[in-house]
Amino acid sequence: MQQNIFRGPFGTAALVLLAAAGCVSESREVPPHHSTDKPREEIPTPEPPAGLVERVLPHEMALFNGKDLHGWRETDFGAHGEISVTNGEVKIKMGGELTGINWTNAAVLPKTNYEIELDAMKLEGNDFFCGLTFPVGKSFCSLIVGGWGGGIVGISSINGADASENDTTRNLFFERNRWYHLRVRVTPQKIMAWIDQDNVVDVEIEGRKVAMRGGDIELSVPLGIATWQTSAAFKNIKLKSF
Repeated sequence: MQQNIFRGPFGTAALVLLAAAGCVSESREVPPHHSTDKPREEIPTPEPPAGLVERVLPHEMALFNGKDLHGWRETDFGAHGEISVTNGEVKIKMGGELTGINWTNAAVLPKTNYEIELDAMKLEGNDFFCGLTFPVGKSFCSLIVGGWGGGIVGISSINGADASENDTTRNLFFERNRWYHLRVRVTPQKIMAWIDQDNVVDVEIEGRKVAMRGGDIELSVPLGIATWQTSAAFKNIKLKSF
């Protein structure tokens, strides 16, 4: 027969000790909690520091709405041609020298780890139909497409040498009235560029001076599209950050 451990001279004392320790419990209703605390005030989320603008960019952002030059302005080149927006395209007519547009909100532009892409078409003229100026760290430079008589592609400038005389120089043929898809990628180590599927620029920039060629093209900063004595059309201008 099993003995009851709580009987006998030591059983009663053991029962008292167990109950005191909580081993023997009794069901009780717990009264509801009535808080006297005041509601906490909402703490506003702080705005990101100005220096971190590029970190809060969307992965992809359209820079041209296809309707007007919202976000852009006509670059104040002397003797420039007419600029219009029709059928979802920016159209630049041939000017005496440079004609173009430049982006007005530098704060939303990253300085590295980004891509810019657009479609460009040469309409008439015999020089570059796209001079795309963009930021590279604390500086700027331009991808020239179709310069020096219509065929030179390259970056102006690397270590003081422009697109016609540095290691990015290429000589290509461009048809009129045909769309070309241009893409530029900037990282701390490299500038790369593609025309359609062809990688036309792949240049190391660490330890090298990247800068504008000088002259009126510097009016294109921080981001600009220009032509030289050439008419052209542009569309689908986008920025991607990574």
